Amino acid sequence: MMDIQSSTEFSEPPQMLPPPPGTFVDREELIQYVGDFAVSQGYVVTIKQSKRDRVVNLGCDRGGVYRSRRKSGDESSGERTRQRKTGSRLTNCPFEAVESEVLLIKEMTEAGMKPRQILKRLRQSNPDLLSTPKHVYNVKAKLRQGNMTVKNIKSLCHEKSAVRNNCLAVNEPSWRQRNPPRVPNLIGGRFVDSTSLVSIDILNPATQLVVSQVPITTNEELKAAVFAAKRAFSLWRNTPITTRQRIMFKFQELIRRDIDKIAMSITNEHGKTLKDAYGDVLRGLEVVEHACGLGSLQTGEFVPNISSGIDTYSIREPLGVCAGICSFDFPAMIPLWMFPIAITCGNTFILKPSEKDPGASVMLAELAIEAGLPSGVLNIIHGTNDIVNAICDDDDVKAISFVGSIPVGTYVYARASANGKRIQSNVGAKNHAIVMPDASMDATLIALTAAGFGAAGQKCTSLSAVVFVGGFNQWEDKLVERAKELKVNIGTASDTDLGPVISKQAKEHICKLIQTSMECGARLVLDGRNILIPGLEYGNFIGPTIVCDVTVNMDCYKEEIIGPVLLCLQADSIEEAIDIVNKNKCSNGASIFTTSGVAARKFQTEVEVGQVGINVPIPVPLPFSSFTSSKPSFAGDLNFDGKSGIQFYTHIKTVTQQWKNLLGRDEAPPGCTRFLEVIMDI
Repeated sequence: MMDIQSSTEFSEPPQMLPPPPGTFVDREELIQYVGDFAVSQGYVVTIKQSKRDRVVNLGCDRGGVYRSRRKSGDESSGERTRQRKTGSRLTNCPFEAVESEVLLIKEMTEAGMKPRQILKRLRQSNPDLLSTPKHVYNVKAKLRQGNMTVKNIKSLCHEKSAVRNNCLAVNEPSWRQRNPPRVPNLIGGRFVDSTSLVSIDILNPATQLVVSQVPITTNEELKAAVFAAKRAFSLWRNTPITTRQRIMFKFQELIRRDIDKIAMSITNEHGKTLKDAYGDVLRGLEVVEHACGLGSLQTGEFVPNISSGIDTYSIREPLGVCAGICSFDFPAMIPLWMFPIAITCGNTFILKPSEKDPGASVMLAELAIEAGLPSGVLNIIHGTNDIVNAICDDDDVKAISFVGSIPVGTYVYARASANGKRIQSNVGAKNHAIVMPDASMDATLIALTAAGFGAAGQKCTSLSAVVFVGGFNQWEDKLVERAKELKVNIGTASDTDLGPVISKQAKEHICKLIQTSMECGARLVLDGRNILIPGLEYGNFIGPTIVCDVTVNMDCYKEEIIGPVLLCLQADSIEEAIDIVNKNKCSNGASIFTTSGVAARKFQTEVEVGQVGINVPIPVPLPFSSFTSSKPSFAGDLNFDGKSGIQFYTHIKTVTQQWKNLLGRDEAPPGCTRFLEVIMDI
């Protein structure tokens, strides 16, 4: 029993209906919810076990409202007894129980461990355990009743109990002990295995070995995550901004501590080299560092004395439950684009990582919890199309951040917008470079090979199309020579420049577009499709590939390739080159390589993209300046990062106040009278 009383008197007791079935992950989550309510409202809640071992009974009044046992001064004891007998009702919340761990229970009981501690240890060695603390009590009762089968089993000494020592020595979460591990959901501050029986194998792109499995989470589990986020929002939004910033300071410290583990996880799941994986984490870390100073960026505006004795000011407030849907190309950076800013602004968050490489997101969530993030503020749900649809349709989700392909991004934007949600959607990755005849040869070649083939071309900032003004002949041989110097191998090898692409399907798509371009008249000057790595013959490797004489009508140019393929086009003038860039629908950004300030300024002014580079590849801006993309590569009103990112995760509230003795209309000063007239007209 849990007795919590309040001296505060209420005219009407708060109404709290029993939770719907499936809302909570387990019994502990349910009890925590009831306890939180009792603390906040002054209730006494009776929690007791059924004799059948399969239900938890919660005491509440008739009609499903939890009973308040605060005593009023004029209420007689007989009246209280009568109301308690006629008004009480029990709500059953079923939980399964099994009896297969008697020996370990007996051992740990004699070692002085409490039932709840015993149960936690048992679950570390058996993640599928369905026992409850009541089950532990039952076994202890059998021992007291003289059950000879159990009583005659001698307790092993603490030093000699190998089973017990193994059980107590487990430090890693249970989901990591599986082979292969099944990636958990994060719901209400706890990592829990999905009840879904359907999983997707996550393969190492270089070896084709199963790294882990990701579950296809059920809609009920998504609802539980949204419920947890919604429940946590009221307390989190009222947490001082300085406290939220301190958590971000600790979070960035922990990321630096575990950056090696996170980078290795990215390489194993995504395939990119360790160097690229470190860069992935570090660019995301910059956003966390930006979030550490968010207090000064959330300030509102104040205008005093807009009329006699009347002031007005605006404040920024969090939206509520927000969600993020991530692509596979930056497993750490893209989640870190989203949830650090959102939660530091006071929101709670539902993160859906890519089903292709979710490991980094789970590791970041573990670090966020270690940094002190309260339960329910950050939740992780895995899945595919059904989960995305459910996020877009859930009424409690107020805003969605999306990064991914054009078809999916267009669909998510349309569906979420139709449901009245705030949405930012970054899509498309056909970035261009214009190379002028006067460009520096060596510097340009280094930039083109790094931006075109880095991370095997699997990033939204890759340069996949190059427009050579005045012809390609003087560049061809040296570009091919430079590309051939790049080493293709498994991402963990120290001298690797390119790792594999993420899946067999991605490799087939890239090869198909290369073949189609050749059939349409393009010239293949460097072919990386048939590359073989000794010992890794089944890996998804594609070497640097250069396709020349490409035209804007070819499929390889119109579609996203997302691979280590550089398309070379030609133009007679800078005006024609800029026109090519502007007509492509997938440009996040574009760069120009030239020694002419006039050409650079013309390019900067006339090109219609969000990110502009001059003698550098596509630059990803630092977090204090927004990641800008032009339509249709971006759908929404507010971009990621910078002031726009803060504005996306908050809304403005304008307050007009007057603190003085309110006078009648006839007594009010002239200025105040006019102000009141304006308000009445509105």
